[in-house]
Amino acid sequence: MAEDAIWNHVTGRQRLLATIALASANFMVVLDMTVANVSVPHISGNLGISPSQGTWVITSYAVAEAICVPLTGWLAQRFGTLRTYLTCVLGFGLFSVLCGLSVTLGMLVACRVGQGLCGGPLIPLTQTLLMRIYPPEKRGQAMGTWAMTTIMAPVFGPILGGYISDNWSWHWIFFINVPAVLFCVMATYSRLRPIETPIVKLPIDRVGIALMILWIGALQIMLDIGREHDWFADPIVLLLGIVALVGLIVFVIWELTEEHPVVDLRIFRYHGYTIAVLTLALGFSLYMAGIVVIPQWMQLSLGYSATQAGIATAVTGVSGLLVARSVAKLATRVDPRMLLSLAFLWIGCVTLLRINWTTDIDFFHLALPQALLGLGMPFFFIMSTTIAMGSVPPQQATSAAGLQNFLRIIGMAAGTSIVMTYWGDQARVSGSELAGKLNTGAADTALAQAGFSADQTRALIAQLVDKEALTLATDKVFLVAGLLFCVTSIFIWLAPRPRSVTVQGGH
Repeated sequence: MAEDAIWNHVTGRQRLLATIALASANFMVVLDMTVANVSVPHISGNLGISPSQGTWVITSYAVAEAICVPLTGWLAQRFGTLRTYLTCVLGFGLFSVLCGLSVTLGMLVACRVGQGLCGGPLIPLTQTLLMRIYPPEKRGQAMGTWAMTTIMAPVFGPILGGYISDNWSWHWIFFINVPAVLFCVMATYSRLRPIETPIVKLPIDRVGIALMILWIGALQIMLDIGREHDWFADPIVLLLGIVALVGLIVFVIWELTEEHPVVDLRIFRYHGYTIAVLTLALGFSLYMAGIVVIPQWMQLSLGYSATQAGIATAVTGVSGLLVARSVAKLATRVDPRMLLSLAFLWIGCVTLLRINWTTDIDFFHLALPQALLGLGMPFFFIMSTTIAMGSVPPQQATSAAGLQNFLRIIGMAAGTSIVMTYWGDQARVSGSELAGKLNTGAADTALAQAGFSADQTRALIAQLVDKEALTLATDKVFLVAGLLFCVTSIFIWLAPRPRSVTVQGGH
């Protein structure tokens, strides 16, 4: 079989069906990163946990995905691209069922980790298989179809998650993956067997993998449980922090000296790449402030349904689609650093529009900043990726892309934990300040005349204080995020102009 004409072993009808299946698999994996965001209040209430603990459902998936992404190349060569893809799809379906059957937080988090481990490799694997079934002149069109699923999944995720949580049960946000999994397997198993890649036995950096799991796991657990355990005053959190720090140092030393590293840290010697990927990771960690906080605040303080919260969140993706096509045209005419800097400045200013939100805000003014934010997101994501990939030699593009995705996902997971911690701390501080300034004499009298008991009056006033405190905390989160976005718009100019400008995109 001639490797350079591998696509000839797939008929036109088989190619079409396989394309739909591969795009659906990618859509499913990306969807599961956002479908749970608006469902956190439902999950928390059903399992009897706090909203901050509920976000472990998000961070566990992201961390597991980040750990597995660098292993994709080795897995595909060691076991074959199609075999690895089918195994990951079936594993993703199995863990989806187990997530839906979960009755405790521990079981749900463990199954989300399994989902992430199986889902992480699917993103690059679907790209690889698409490239193998299309001739070179049609690969651009195929990748365009793949990219559309990557863009549309974050739009449908919050809406679908909200609707299912409101009308069925949060368990079904995981069960809905099962039909997609069955279709993806049946549509590709027999049709793509002729284009399976040869098996090559390659060495693997077992020590590097173990160290990576150790320090990332310790760091994420520390960030997730730190607030409930008074941070480093608790010996367990302190131990996790020490393990994460020491593990990171040893990991860096090992990877820089290993012949076949699991993560090629030597790519950081390219200055432009380093600035771009750090900017990308920071940007996504700040972006999670809106993705995680807004749906929960809308449901906990404003009384909106999960569906309405999902719609407000999804507006960002809809407006992003409107300007995505213009990014490629501008990138060849304007310095990418200028476009990225302006994108950060735009996103920062839009984020600052939220710092005066109150509990009386209507849905339009909630959704408007989201829509404006979406206009800058394609420029942020695509330009940062373009600068990063344009700063490294072509022969190192694969390693550079893998490291970039790794850091981006880690930034999202860590950002979620940090934002939730800051949000909760500021809510407590604001609540204490409001309680200290309250003069409830007139309110007590009015409520007593309306027939409220003393206990009911205290409970009602406490509820109002908590509601306002959470709103003030939300405003503070966006103040910090907005200012950091604006500062980062200057940071990108430390990178040299990329040697080549090839518009990049993807997950």
